[in-house]
Amino acid sequence: MRSLVSIRRVKAIMPIADSDFLEAAQVMGWQCVVKKGTFKPNDLGVYFEVDSFLPENERYEFLRASSFRDNVDNGKGFRIRTMKMRGQLSQGLLLPFSDFPELAAFNEGDDVTEQLGVKKWYIPETAADGGTIIGERPYGIPASDEIRIQSATELIDELHDKPYYITTKMDGTSCIVYFIDGKIGCCSRNKEIKDEDDALYWMPVYKYGLKEKLVRYGKNIVLTGEICGPGIQKNRLRLPEYQWYVFDVKDWDSGTYFPYDEALEICAALGLQTVPLEERGDNFAYSLDHLLEKARGKYPSGLDKEGIVVRYLNKPKAISFKVLNNDALLKEKD
Repeated sequence: MRSLVSIRRVKAIMPIADSDFLEAAQVMGWQCVVKKGTFKPNDLGVYFEVDSFLPENERYEFLRASSFRDNVDNGKGFRIRTMKMRGQLSQGLLLPFSDFPELAAFNEGDDVTEQLGVKKWYIPETAADGGTIIGERPYGIPASDEIRIQSATELIDELHDKPYYITTKMDGTSCIVYFIDGKIGCCSRNKEIKDEDDALYWMPVYKYGLKEKLVRYGKNIVLTGEICGPGIQKNRLRLPEYQWYVFDVKDWDSGTYFPYDEALEICAALGLQTVPLEERGDNFAYSLDHLLEKARGKYPSGLDKEGIVVRYLNKPKAISFKVLNNDALLKEKD
């Protein structure tokens, strides 16, 4: 389960111009707008990441006017999202550690998502019929869920001076196609889907003729990509039909991911398109601020892109993170 709530130390407090009541607190790589005087540098706080969904609780009632949601997918609670307050970006919620006596035994860095009953806010990715669920995603088939760089800024130092590549984060729904010991299967992010030619998550197999191509390829492999098109997310690319953009290629037998150039060769041989490459280089040297700026921009449709994914060229999953476009996040409603 993704860590949504953790105990974190405040790195810095910054004033907000023309505000007598608010200031900005830096936590990890995030900035949160907080009530003035609530925190000092080095104070511990409980940090709720963007997309946390908090249960109804008296401690969170101050969020009701701006953040309360009640729908069939999530139930009742408070959604934490990217906002602007007094012209300042606020990403997440930071509350004093002293407000949570039940967490007294926990320490800085501990994940307390489960203890506080917080869940991930779920936005249905597709209005289309994804297909018939026949079980959970099979054991060992990897899910795709890149960490946000603000929650793991140490990855910037790890990637420093190493060869890297940056791809566009596509606005769609994750789809996994696997070929293992002669069996072809398809999964959504978390479920295995029945083989039906009209099932959304089997679209790549039928559209690109993968049943025949993977048998000819003859090796156990797992391909993960993003299905984009009508009825999926907001179809920011404005595609007239479904497309599948591969971003991970895993050698099942060795348990390792193919380096970027090898993955491109495999996809080309299978007639598959990959997520667009924005940049590659021999020596990574970007700061967090530079990455946040690079994440901004538009799809060819002219709409805000979702962001970028940055990876180590030779071992893509050894160092890998996403940087979301704050312009797009600020426009999210539900």
